[in-house]
Order: sequence, then C-alpha cells, then structure tokens
Amino acid sequence: MRRNFIFLSVLCLFVQAASAQTKNWTLRECVEYALEKNIQVRQTALEVDLAQISKNDAFGNFLPQLNGQANHSWNIGLNQNITTGLLENQTTQFTSAGFNASVDIYGGLRNQIQLRRSNLAILAANYQLDRMKDDIALNVANAFVQILFNKENLKVQQEQRTNNERQLERTQELVAAGSVPRADLLDMEATLASSNLAVVQAENQLLLSKLSLAQLLQLQDFKNFDIAPTDAEASPSSVMLEDPEKIVARAKEVRSEIKLAEANRSVAEQDVALARAAYQPTLQGYYSFSTRAAYADRIMGFAPDLENPFSPIGVVQGTDQAVLQPNFVPVLGRHAPIFDQFSDNKGHNFGLQLTIPILNGFSVRNNVARNKVALERSKIALEQTELDVERNVYQALWDARGAFESYQSAQTVAAARALSYEYAKEKYEVGMINAFDFNQVQTLHVNAQSDVARAKYDYIFKVKVVEFYFGIPINQL
Repeated sequence: MRRNFIFLSVLCLFVQAASAQTKNWTLRECVEYALEKNIQVRQTALEVDLAQISKNDAFGNFLPQLNGQANHSWNIGLNQNITTGLLENQTTQFTSAGFNASVDIYGGLRNQIQLRRSNLAILAANYQLDRMKDDIALNVANAFVQILFNKENLKVQQEQRTNNERQLERTQELVAAGSVPRADLLDMEATLASSNLAVVQAENQLLLSKLSLAQLLQLQDFKNFDIAPTDAEASPSSVMLEDPEKIVARAKEVRSEIKLAEANRSVAEQDVALARAAYQPTLQGYYSFSTRAAYADRIMGFAPDLENPFSPIGVVQGTDQAVLQPNFVPVLGRHAPIFDQFSDNKGHNFGLQLTIPILNGFSVRNNVARNKVALERSKIALEQTELDVERNVYQALWDARGAFESYQSAQTVAAARALSYEYAKEKYEVGMINAFDFNQVQTLHVNAQSDVARAKYDYIFKVKVVEFYFGIPINQL
C-alpha cells in the first residue's frame, strides 16, 4: 500500500508539472499578466508611489516643526573656572538640553497650493500609468494576433506539403505507367523539397512570434509557451458603423493621453499660483526651551585667608599708618544636584517672525514668468494631443476599412485560385499539362491561402484598435 501511495503521489506531481508546462494562454491572461509583470509598467507604477510621497510632504507642511537637542561636553586643559573666574588646568563637564518649535501662521497659501498640486500630480501619474498599460495591451494583442496568423500559415504549409507528398506518389505511378515523362517526377520532388523548406520557415516564424510575446510577458521559458486555441472571426464590429465624429468624441473622453495632458496643464496652473505666493509676506510663530547643568565645584561660602590674612588698601594721612583689609578665600563644595540645576537654569523663548519680500534680485518675478511659459507649453501640448488622437482615430478607421477590403479581395482571389488549382490538378492527372505548369498554379494557390490568413488577422487587429479608441478594452478576439 505504501509503495502504491508513493507511486500515485509521484504520478500526480508529474501530471501537474506536465500540465503547467503546456499551459495555453488566452489573450485576457496575456494582457493581465503583462500589465502585472512588464518592466515598463512596473517602472511607471513607481512614479505613482513618488507622487504619493510628494503629497505626504505637502501635507506635512501644515504640521508644526518640533526639534529637540542635547549636548554633553568635556573641557580639558587650560580653561576658565566658572566658579573663580581664573584660568586653570582642569577638566570640567557641562550638559545642556532643550527643544524648539515653529509653526507657519501665514505663508501666502503656499501649503494649500502645494497640496492641491500634489493631488493633481498623483492624478497625472495614474494617467501616465494607464497610458503605458494601454500601449502594452496593444502590443500584446498585436503579438497574439501574429501568433494566430503564423499558426494558420503553418497549417496551410503543412497541408500543402501533404498534398505534394500525395501528388509525388501519384506522379511516380504515372511515370511508371508511362503517362508522364520522368522530368515531371523530378519537378514534383523539387516542389516537395520547397514545401519542406516552407514548413520549416513557417515553424521558425511561429517560434519567433511566440518569443516576442513571451518577452512582453517577461517569461523565460518561451519554448514551452503557447496560446490557447482561438476561433477568431473577421466579423463586422458595431463600432465600425458609428460616425467618425462620434468615435473621435468618445476617444477624447476616455483616452488616457488626453487626461494626462489635462492633468499636466492643471499642475502647471498650480505651479504658477505657487510661484506667485512668494510675493506674499510670511508670518511664523516660534518657541524654544533650554536648560543646562555644570559639574564644576560651587562656592559654598568664604573663610579668612590664613596664609595672607590682610592686604593693604591705603595709608592714613598724617601718620602714614597702613590701612589693612582682611582677605577671604572661597570655600568650595560639590556641585548642586543635576536635576536641581536643570530646574533652576531653565529658560523659555517665544515670539513671532514676520518676513516681507521687498527685493530678491527679481527671482520671484522670473520664477513666475518661467512657470507661465511652462503653463503655455502644457496648453499647447494638450491641443497637440487632441489633434493626435483625432488623427489616430481617423487613421485607425481608414486602416480597418482598407484591411476589410483587402480581406474580401484576398478571399475572392483565394476562391479563384482554388478552382484553378482543382482544374489544373485534373488536367495534370490526365497529362494535359506538365508538372512545371501544375506547380506554378499550386504555388499561386498556396500564396492566396496565406494572403487570406494575413488579411484576416490584419483586419481583426485593426478593428480592435478602433474599438480600443472607442473605450472597449482589448482582452478577447
């Protein structure tokens, strides 16, 4: 039983691993995975984080500034004794501590403007991220459609190779029967070799297209990467029936590049207001507290100087008798308790500071002018973006309509080539045409099938681009 359990467990793990390696990706899964893992998207997402940090800075400007400080120092060598006032060789210690606070009372509304600007900057960063995601989604869809085309093209080439193998067998029979010359057999062998080469080239193109999509998804094992079978039909889209003006108006409402340009213009307007705020006076309130303590001995009192009890201070006129004054020396004791000193030496300082800008080398005026130029640039950029979107919409519509006409023409040509191929096949089997002429008709037939597949997927993608401008996300075909 234990061996059977181990065998079943290993078998389940093997099946899971095999299924994981052969996972087929849908277009929705590819787009979602690319938006999560793509390096450009991740880098752009960091800009949103930076914009949020800038908003935190703007919000912090409304809060008071609080700072504390402490200091402890040693003085060694010749320095002044704070007790006696004499220079002595000694070691003394000092401790000081305090804190200060300041708050902006009025600053020309700079903090409010900065906060509004930071909110707009976050909005612009998000629009930039949306634009990057849109570009990645389009690239993923294009790569996905390219794989579909290469798969269908490979299928066409493989079917043609199978037909050539059968035709080679038929030619061998006809040569053996004497119905066709041996040269036809050589031509059919060359045709089969060309078909084998076409299959190899189609396989390489399919592998390269898978590699391209795998790189967009940041996948390493692209050899085992494949997409899910998709029945993509070149069906008409309801968006293509809309008036071009309606599609353009809708695109201007939903496209992220226009929203980004509008957000950048709003940010530039706030920059101008922020620069003008520097003309306003500023009023700031401040408060500070400090205290200190010393570790030097203090004077406890005075005692007579026994070594030099008196010192002359003058003489009596007439008698010349010296006038003496008793000398005293300080009696030193241990320093006061540290916390008592902190309590006795504390101090407070508070007040208001008003700053009025008068002349600063025209820096404020030049900064305002500089930001006005940036605002005009953002307005022009918005106009250009609207024109670009309008042009891109019309270009996408024309491309889609042209692709549909090309698809219809390719179908017509393919139908005619198919009939011509069947007719040539019948004529070749009865010896009415040689192998060279038959191979020429067959090559045109294969090329027509490939052209239909190419035109089909080109039309499908270009219709998706039109729908994309209309606000329909690209997540399925």
